[in-house]
Amino acid sequence: MSSARKIKLKLKPPKPRNPLMAAALRRRAGAHRKPSAALRRAEKMALKKQLRESWA
Repeated sequence: MSSARKIKLKLKPPKPRNPLMAAALRRRAGAHRKPSAALRRAEKMALKKQLRESWA
């Protein structure tokens, strides 16, 4: 006979995930505005347009 005893591990089930949060993250929910890079580019293009018109 072996004197080794089997150890039973008790694992808690993971917390249930919020199904609405996963969908929100997938579609990038949040404020509806342009990224800052797009705003910078638009400002830069507007400045170039103004300079072009002032020289003409």
